[in-house]
Amino acid sequence: MAKNIANILTCCRIIGSILLLFFPAFSVEFYIIYLFCGFSDMIDGTIARKTNSTSKFGSKLDTVADLIFAVVSLFKLLPAIHIPQWLWIWGGVIATIKISNIIWGYAFKKQFISEHTIMNKITGLLLFLFPLTITFVELKYTVTVVCSIATFSAIQEGFYVITDNEHT
Repeated sequence: MAKNIANILTCCRIIGSILLLFFPAFSVEFYIIYLFCGFSDMIDGTIARKTNSTSKFGSKLDTVADLIFAVVSLFKLLPAIHIPQWLWIWGGVIATIKISNIIWGYAFKKQFISEHTIMNKITGLLLFLFPLTITFVELKYTVTVVCSIATFSAIQEGFYVITDNEHT
């Protein structure tokens, strides 16, 4: 049973992500489930490593859970936030860099490469914290910090992919 705790927790994140669909963005219920999903994402990998139960299946399950959580969160949050045009453009630039990194890695190394750099982890943490700050910090300040770090992170990841450096 201890060997399956991480995967069970990851499955709970998938269920929690789906539950988010049934509550209004920024409601107490939304925040409680959102925090649970984020917390489970932070600890499932640690639990897997501590119980010596890491696996390819667990890694893929975690990626699927992350994707579902991100998509559902965006689905709920984007309509609830006024996003200025300059932010859509900046987000598009970041996405273009990230997609270029993936294409470069696949074209030249025949594999999908995603570097788990410290900057990528910081970007993920800031993106997770963003909905928690939106009610008391003006959007333009929060997203400027998040997008600046995300831009640097995407460029850094591209550098590592192109130069064959691995920084996990």
